[in-house]
Amino acid sequence: MKITEGGLEISDEILGTIAPIVVYWVYSGIYVMLGALENYRLHSKKDEDEKNLVSKKDVVKGVLLQQAVQAIVATILFAVTGNDSEAAKAQPASLLVLLRQIVVAMLILDTWQYFMHRYMHANKFLYRHIHSRHHRLVVPYAFGALYNHPLEGLLLDTIGGALSFLLSGMSPRASIFFFSFATIKTVDDHCGLWLPGNLFHLIFQNNTAYHDIHHQLYGNKYNYSQPFFVTWDRILGTYMPYSLEKRTGGGFEARPTKDCKEN
Repeated sequence: MKITEGGLEISDEILGTIAPIVVYWVYSGIYVMLGALENYRLHSKKDEDEKNLVSKKDVVKGVLLQQAVQAIVATILFAVTGNDSEAAKAQPASLLVLLRQIVVAMLILDTWQYFMHRYMHANKFLYRHIHSRHHRLVVPYAFGALYNHPLEGLLLDTIGGALSFLLSGMSPRASIFFFSFATIKTVDDHCGLWLPGNLFHLIFQNNTAYHDIHHQLYGNKYNYSQPFFVTWDRILGTYMPYSLEKRTGGGFEARPTKDCKEN
């Protein structure tokens, strides 16, 4: 960051560190305001208040801790790859190359998170002492998307993000858009709302209802994929289909299919 005649100039590296954090709170804040729309909720507001096993104050503190760790790792990562970043600025990537990098980063992040996430469910020690913290949110909501045990946040999200950045070859400038988009997608998957016209629901099978199934009792051994595609769930047999039905009293309910319940 430096002061110029035109005002304050912020480097791509700093924006790449700060932007996803700002996007997280702004986007989840929008969903908090929309939470009063009972006709579009996957769970009632009463269920959100009564079934969750952690206070919203503790959720906020947990998310801020994870974001602080992410910011530190991102700062170190950008510092280590600084020379490559300067070269990328000198020769900006073409649109085709940028698209390839983003797709590769999405696939890497999906792969890392699927296998790490699934292992944290399969290993009883890791689930009990680490991953179960995220499942204290029986009824997910937007700003709880990154509420995890600090170690899980480091392993699943921070290291996964670092790998997707390094292996895709994207520049710090490209990472601003990629990680901001990934943040929006993650928040959307936990928002607990099924809104008409939501592009994420139209484009991605891995969406709010899909992840809501994972937070349910019958679904916690299925739908490990996050945040973009359902590819690994389909390949490895952990895909759980569901039906989206109107709930008595307003709103929707994502229900696992009967066959999966019996399995």
